[in-house]
Amino acid sequence: MRRRICLGLSLVAVTLLAGSASAQRVRPIQQEELEYQEFAYKQWWDAKWERKLENLPVKGSVPDYRIPYSGHDYPDRGGGTVRAMSKYDYAFHGGRMLATQWERQDVGNGRRQTYYRRPLLRLFAGRRPRVPGWYGHCNGWTAAAIRHAEPQHSVVRNGVTFTPADIKGLLAEIYMYNDSEFLGGIDPVINAGTLHLTFCNWLGRGDHPIGMETAVGEVVFNYPAYKYDAKVEKISDRMYEVQMTVVYATSTNYEMQRSPRWSKQMYFHYALGLDEEGRITGGGYYGDSARIDMLWAPLNPVQAGEKGNERGNPHIDVKEVLAIWRESVPEELRKKWWNIDPADEDRILEEDESNEAATTETEMTETATVSTETEGSDAEPSESDGEEDG
Repeated sequence: MRRRICLGLSLVAVTLLAGSASAQRVRPIQQEELEYQEFAYKQWWDAKWERKLENLPVKGSVPDYRIPYSGHDYPDRGGGTVRAMSKYDYAFHGGRMLATQWERQDVGNGRRQTYYRRPLLRLFAGRRPRVPGWYGHCNGWTAAAIRHAEPQHSVVRNGVTFTPADIKGLLAEIYMYNDSEFLGGIDPVINAGTLHLTFCNWLGRGDHPIGMETAVGEVVFNYPAYKYDAKVEKISDRMYEVQMTVVYATSTNYEMQRSPRWSKQMYFHYALGLDEEGRITGGGYYGDSARIDMLWAPLNPVQAGEKGNERGNPHIDVKEVLAIWRESVPEELRKKWWNIDPADEDRILEEDESNEAATTETEMTETATVSTETEGSDAEPSESDGEEDG
């Protein structure tokens, strides 16, 4: 039986933390998670993962232009991304429904055999295939909305017009099974300490949106979080109470040409435990707090079948989809839209790198000019040349 989940990561059954967070209820962050998060932050930011509570910002937000768009989650029951796939097939496969048929089979493979009772003959039980309503591409849309500015213009390829809505469907598909960077949640419910550290480091210090898996248990719902505001109060030298509000973009019932920019808020209420140096070591939730499964960040999409996207649609060229997206977005917006693990075409250079690149380009141009002038010059022959010729 195939289990199709939005993020593609295995989950386990959980029991929610109940009651208030007291000193006894604060749970330490597992050492392996601390070590991995420190490694991941260093890898992507080339900076230290800050753990001291006093050094962490209590507010964080992306710039207005960076707010993720509200996109469609393409439920399996609705056929997933078949509409966008059919356009892709007409443009790049001569009308052969390769990508479309693959998507139909993929969403169909999530069907389960479930018992049901007929409405009139309630004593007779049977089986029929049924796709859970939450199966879909919520992680694909979330990743696309984090990594890409919303498409603004239609793009034509081989006589086929891809509208902004079509392009968003293509983006959701190429991220469906693509690897992501895990940002915390190895416990059944993400440790409150990990939650605080992740938001404050990635969104507070880095202005980078975060993928947030908001459900706990088997059901999976992903959304892009882009703003938080925390109130921190001291309980004791080694204990602090935190009330944090997180804002995230929500999905639409269908893919729109222009996003309505819908959002919701999630309230977290927890206590943080600190060590003697003021570093966060763990946390526990109060009874009125929301709880989520995990946090993550999308990585650069790779071609289906390659490492990092082994299960993706093999009939879509990832580079072609990204090229279509680039053509649909103004260059000035793309030049300031940055991500971790960017594609080479979307990499934003630091000032010194930009100067170095400009200098190299100038030198290459000057070299090419000198070479051309030398090849085309009518220089006089030397005396030695004349003697040899004679």
